Amino acid sequence: MNAAYVRRVVDTELDVLLPALPAILLDGPKGVGKTSTALQRAGQVWRLDDPAQRAVAQADPDIVARGDPPVLVDEWQHVPAVFDAVKRAVDRDNTPGRFLLTGSAASPVSTHTGAARIVNLPMRPLTLEERGVGAPTVSLAELLNGDRPQVRGQTDLSVADYADEIVRSGLPGLQHLEGRPLRSQLDGYIELIISREMTMMGHRVRRPATVLAWLRAYGAATGDVVAYEKIRDAATSGHGDKPARTTTQPYIDVLTDLRILDDIEAWSPSLNRLSRLTQGPKHHLADPALATRLLGLDAGALIAGETGSVHVPRDGLLLGGLFEALATLSVRVFAQAAEARVYHLRTYAGRHEVDLIVERGDGRVLAVEVKLASTVDTDDVKHLNWLGDKIGDRLIDRVVVSTGPHAYRRKDGVAVVPLGLLGP
Repeated sequence: MNAAYVRRVVDTELDVLLPALPAILLDGPKGVGKTSTALQRAGQVWRLDDPAQRAVAQADPDIVARGDPPVLVDEWQHVPAVFDAVKRAVDRDNTPGRFLLTGSAASPVSTHTGAARIVNLPMRPLTLEERGVGAPTVSLAELLNGDRPQVRGQTDLSVADYADEIVRSGLPGLQHLEGRPLRSQLDGYIELIISREMTMMGHRVRRPATVLAWLRAYGAATGDVVAYEKIRDAATSGHGDKPARTTTQPYIDVLTDLRILDDIEAWSPSLNRLSRLTQGPKHHLADPALATRLLGLDAGALIAGETGSVHVPRDGLLLGGLFEALATLSVRVFAQAAEARVYHLRTYAGRHEVDLIVERGDGRVLAVEVKLASTVDTDDVKHLNWLGDKIGDRLIDRVVVSTGPHAYRRKDGVAVVPLGLLGP
């Protein structure tokens, strides 16, 4: 690999998958580093965002299958026909390590007949570990193995440091920026999504301000389960006539396809012991920095408890929701590397709630609460203990991710892990 390249968690997954599979699609929002990661392994590169190379691929999509493997097809969505060309090539020859594709839009993998031939590997912004922040001492994979390992370690990271990381962004290309240059780049990123990327997906944006208002409302709802109507009301504040869902759903669908909206689905355990669970998603943007920029907030404003330009009724402080989003980003990346999926749990009326449910392939789960607090008391673990009472040994372990200085286990067995100490 290039000496200047910072190794990502997904690289460990590629180390295992690429030598065994013929084609892998790195799928994630624009700017998360998909191309840089894929370039470390590519034998030949087709950059379909380059007009000259795009014209060649449009004229002959099968040309991408004639290069030295692994062939990198970068930004495949500019020439959708190349996806079929790769599928046909794999049909003819399924030798492992032939293709790497990257894309910043929803792929046809989940519904296309290519699903068995091209494996989708999601990629998200940088975790704290990948940014070089903190020194992880607690492994999510070890927490998932069922042995309830000891947790230990110490960090100097404070709430102010976490607020800085929320605002700083996890997009690799912005890591060297701060202050006004960073804000300008984030503004440009948001404008690019609305003005070009949505159009590329076939959705003509007639009123960019309307899409921007919806994104701001989603930003204000970060880390919470907020009903569609409340987001709509926040996005259309001051308007007497509220748009029908059929009018606004296309915005939501396209922004989801572009991986800008990255909601966490509700957990459905199919157990009689758990009833009246809400099915509403928990709202997240691809990067919590997008939420702070959309709302016009900096780290100081977050700590001061300001909510920005849009208000959505929510449980707790906005900073708490954004800290949860920062923690969720790491948990999702680490869980994927451990072949686990991430959900949330909430009963109707919010009587019981667990921020993150990390589910292994065998259905056993790790329950994670995220607390914007340096200390953890009995009230902070009550929902974790409630879940343990309900599902018994199906619960592998209980964890509270905090802003405190020390990793340890409480007397009741709950692991307390500062976010800066959590790793894959």
